[in-house]
Amino acid sequence: MQKNISLLIHQPLSETTLQKGKLKKSMAIQRGYPKAKSAKPRSPIIIITACIACVALLYLVSSSFSTPTTLQNLVNTPQNRHNLQEKYLYWGGRIDCPGKHCDSCEGLGHQESSLRCALEEALFLGRTFVMPSRMCINPIHNKKGILHQSGDIVSDEGWAGSSCGMDSLYDLDLISNTVPVILDNSKTWHHVLTTSMKLGSRGIAHVQGVSRADLKEKNMYSNLLLINRTASPLSWFMECKDRNNRSSIMLPYSFLPSMAGKKLRDAAEKIKAQLGDYDAIHVRRGDKIKTRKDRYGAERSLHPHLDRDTRAEFMLCRISKWVPPGRTLFIASNERSPGFFSPLGVRYKLAYSSNYSSLLDQFVENNYQLFMVERLIMMGAKTFIRTFKEDETDLSLTDDPKKNTKMWQIPVLTKDGTDEC
Repeated sequence: MQKNISLLIHQPLSETTLQKGKLKKSMAIQRGYPKAKSAKPRSPIIIITACIACVALLYLVSSSFSTPTTLQNLVNTPQNRHNLQEKYLYWGGRIDCPGKHCDSCEGLGHQESSLRCALEEALFLGRTFVMPSRMCINPIHNKKGILHQSGDIVSDEGWAGSSCGMDSLYDLDLISNTVPVILDNSKTWHHVLTTSMKLGSRGIAHVQGVSRADLKEKNMYSNLLLINRTASPLSWFMECKDRNNRSSIMLPYSFLPSMAGKKLRDAAEKIKAQLGDYDAIHVRRGDKIKTRKDRYGAERSLHPHLDRDTRAEFMLCRISKWVPPGRTLFIASNERSPGFFSPLGVRYKLAYSSNYSSLLDQFVENNYQLFMVERLIMMGAKTFIRTFKEDETDLSLTDDPKKNTKMWQIPVLTKDGTDEC
C-alpha cells in the first residue's frame, strides 16, 4: 500500500491507470420467492407507521456496527474537525522541497516563508492543507552555545537530531482555526489517499504552472478531492511571487510565530512574567555578516553596514531615541561571542535566554524551538527593535535592506558623518 501511495503522489496518472482505478458497478442479485397468499388490505396508517419503525431500526443497527477506522469517523473527531465535503492540498513531504535546497536544509525563516505561502494557497482555495509531519533542522543554526554559556566559554556542542516534529513547534489546532491542516503521517491523510486512488481522475490532479485563480475557478481542479503541488520544481515560497504587493498577502508575517506550540507559549509566558516591564531587540549577525573577496582581494558584503550597526557601541547610539536608560533589555541573537553585548550594560539591564536555561531546558530540544520562544518574548515587549525592517513602521538597527542577493559592497565599519552620536 505504501508503494502505491508513493507512486500516486509523485507520478502523473496514465489513462491505463485511471481505467483500472474505476469502480466496478455492482450487479444486483435477483432471488425468487414463493407467492404470498392473498391478504386483506390493511390500513394505510399502519403501513406508514411500520415503514418508519423499520427505517429507524436499520439506522440504529448500522450506527452500532459502523467501523471506527472509516474516513467519516476520522474526520469527525474533535482533533481533526474535518468533514467529507472538504478537499485537500498537498505540497510535498518536505518544506521547501522540491527546489534547489532538497539536498540541504534551509533555516527556520526560509522554511516558514515557504510554509506560510502554502498555507495562504490552501486558505485561498478553501482546502485543507496537508502539512509535512517533520521539519528539517539546519546544523548551522542548532548549536547549544546560544542557550548554554559559562563565563567566557561557548559550547560547540550541537543539539541531537536533524529534524523535529511539526507538532513540537506549532499548535496545529490553533492553526486550523484559520487554515485547516492535517499531518502527512495521519490516518486521515492515509484515507484521503486511498479514496483518491479509487476515484481515479476525479480524485487527484498533479499540477505545475497553474495559477491559484485557475485552481479555484476551473471545475477540472476545483471539484477534485486532492491537488498535488509537488510537480513544481521551485521552492515553496517562490509560488508567492507577488508577496511585495501587500494587498495580496492573506497571512501576516506574525502568523506562524504566534502559532507556537502550547509548551513553548507556556515557557515564554513564564519568562515574560520574570522580566516584568521590558524592551527587546533581535540582533541578526552570524551568517548575515559573511563576506567574500572580489578578484582584487577586497572583502565585500551583501549588507555593508550590518557588522558595524550590530556592534554594541553603535547600537547604544541607535536605540537611545527609542529605549530610555535603566530599562530591562531582552536580547535575542545568533552572535555567540561571550560578552559581545556587555557594553550595553552601562545604560540597560541586560537579559538573555541563557539566563533562563534551567527553565528552558524543560521545554527546548533544539534552537528552532528556542527561537520560537524568544520570538514570543520579543512580541510581548513594550518596544521591539528588529535587525532589518520588515515593514515601514518597524524600528531597526540597520538601514541595509534585508533582501539583497546581487550587490556585494565593501563593508563600512566606521561612523558616518551624518550620525548624531
